[in-house]
Amino acid sequence: MKHKYRINGIDCNGCIARVKKTLEKHPYIEKAEIFLAPKGATIITTKQNISVDELQKQLNALDGYTITEINQ
Repeated sequence: MKHKYRINGIDCNGCIARVKKTLEKHPYIEKAEIFLAPKGATIITTKQNISVDELQKQLNALDGYTITEINQ
């Protein structure tokens, strides 16, 4: 399942690498694709549904990033 999000706080490729690595540690996340243009656009492929709150908890391991779902 693919879901679209925006991650605030993404400013560079280093940010992308840190956030991608952190998200992909979650057992239900197969792949995280994060883009600089548009800034912070994210596609997360999951094995099963994950709430935005749970994704934010995963991101809380890093400082300065927040995630919101993009309604399709």
